[in-house]
Amino acid sequence: MSGHSKWHNIQKTKGAADAKRSAAFTKIAREIIVAVKEGGSGDPANNSRLATVVAKAKAANMPNDNIKRTIDKALGSGNTDNFESVVYEGYGPNGVAVIVEALTDNRNRTAPEVRHLFDKYGGNLGATGCVSWSFDRKGVIVIDNEDGDLDEETVMMDALDAGAEDFEADGDVFEVTTDPDAFNAVTAALEAKGYAFADAAIEMVPQNYIQLTDEEAVKNMTKLIDLLEDNDDVQNVWHNWDRED
Repeated sequence: MSGHSKWHNIQKTKGAADAKRSAAFTKIAREIIVAVKEGGSGDPANNSRLATVVAKAKAANMPNDNIKRTIDKALGSGNTDNFESVVYEGYGPNGVAVIVEALTDNRNRTAPEVRHLFDKYGGNLGATGCVSWSFDRKGVIVIDNEDGDLDEETVMMDALDAGAEDFEADGDVFEVTTDPDAFNAVTAALEAKGYAFADAAIEMVPQNYIQLTDEEAVKNMTKLIDLLEDNDDVQNVWHNWDRED
């Protein structure tokens, strides 16, 4: 259906991501705090942005106690965390489009750090909108079928009945794509049917992909992504590099 699975672009680094679980939880906690403050509620049923982040947290295996503790912290009168959303756009080696989503309490710290990484690894930071036009904002739910216990036809029908736009079987996972506004409803419906998610988030999905064949470009692009993701202020890095080998 969708013709190319975004899951290929992240599964190669999933092992490394698992090793950074604590850092990942810290970033998700920051998203939860912002969602609670901006949505004005600690109840996902009454705060759609929080519901989206909680789905992401659960897919990342963040313990329920951690989620609740973070929500309670955000609701507390003594909480002074003040993060703002900032999006940076630019190009990596050979014109790979890159979008960096950050939550920061100091733009004057984050912007130079992001710019430095683009410059150091063969890319350049561009103006707002320079690459985002070539991405679509979508809800993406990845259902693990590594054990082969799930029936593809059944999962597809359940996903489409729940309101999904698209479904793709890709190796040992099923990838469900939704309109962003339908993401929470589709996630809840699939959870109610007992499906476990390997990934669940609102993402920037590329309309097309670029392959890199030059070894130096591959090395620089890999370093750029890894170091951006390691930055404490960076929440997500989206790109249109096709990492399939």
